[in-house]
Amino acid sequence: MKFDSSDIITILQKFNKVEGDIFPRDIKSIQKLKPHDKNVLITFVFKSKKYAILIDNSAEDYGEYIYSQITSHISGSDNYQLVNNPSSDDFLTFGLPYKGKDCYLLESKSDKKRLDILLVEKVGKESRSTYQKMITAGQVLVDGKIAKNAKQLVGIESNVKIESKQQKFTPIKYETIYEDNDIIVINKPAGMLTHAKGAIAEEFTAADIVKPITNYKADTNRPGIIHRLDRNTSGVLLMVKNSDAASKIQKQFSQRTVKKTYYAIVCGIPYQHKALIDLPIERNPSRPSTFRVGVNGKSAQTSYEVERSIIKKNISLIKLQPKTGRTHQLRVHMQYLNTPILGDLVYGGKPAERMFLHAESLEVTLLSGERKVFKAPLPDEFNQLMDE
Repeated sequence: MKFDSSDIITILQKFNKVEGDIFPRDIKSIQKLKPHDKNVLITFVFKSKKYAILIDNSAEDYGEYIYSQITSHISGSDNYQLVNNPSSDDFLTFGLPYKGKDCYLLESKSDKKRLDILLVEKVGKESRSTYQKMITAGQVLVDGKIAKNAKQLVGIESNVKIESKQQKFTPIKYETIYEDNDIIVINKPAGMLTHAKGAIAEEFTAADIVKPITNYKADTNRPGIIHRLDRNTSGVLLMVKNSDAASKIQKQFSQRTVKKTYYAIVCGIPYQHKALIDLPIERNPSRPSTFRVGVNGKSAQTSYEVERSIIKKNISLIKLQPKTGRTHQLRVHMQYLNTPILGDLVYGGKPAERMFLHAESLEVTLLSGERKVFKAPLPDEFNQLMDE
């Protein structure tokens, strides 16, 4: 893959790292490396700051993997951090599409930064003005002392902490389907996020349920989370209480031995009553927080079967069983068939009280070795809508 300063400028612009005019001469010290035969690593300097770009279609937004690719190739790699995808809506992501590949931007951290800027980069996606208000309110501690000035310079290794004076959110009602010493399985209602978008929560999420009882990624915004459901998707969500459970169940997801069944009410009636959709999915370059069917995408398979159709309402209840777990997979595949999910405004569905997608069952092997199926019955609104 050819790569020059004009490519770097385009990627910097995609990640909102450029203000005003920028020219190829502004990009200095470009080096191209290949940590692995399937990826490319480019390092460079822009405005006296070191950057790295990783082009890698197998990273799938997995931070630990991305950092591992630069560790042995960049001096001081532990001083680099991933730059967030600025267009991500539902949850925090890093990758952006570029020339049919996923690219990730990392930037070096200087020894000292303004406190408000450091909070944006180190803590999460909140705006600088929000952090400035927190600092003024005395909610931010630097090395154990209350900070009062957002402009104060703070060492990047300083212990910066936000006090727990944040609003306590009203819990959203949910049903616990199953719980043991290793996992908890809930019926997530539509409207509940799986986890916070950034490090600072703005609402109650499924992660808040497991946070007090898990030691897996307990200090992140994704405690206990090993798979996700979109905000407006209801149904079975499994969370873990420890790292051993995370490792063993994540392995089942990666080996595709976890069986998932969804139900959706779609707009229209599929041409075929039953079929396997085998269409790759890629990021949509024009809307990088969304996806589409594309020849350069990752393999994605979904089997479906029409359970019932109501011609006068022009809707169908469909059983969906994804063989892979791509982001927005079911929504994208249904859109491609010209039967978008009802209420899915992002992918062409008609407006409705909610997005009519429900994770009905999840079959997994517990740490005890027992194979178990967890089920969440169809919500009432599904049954009411399918009544003629």
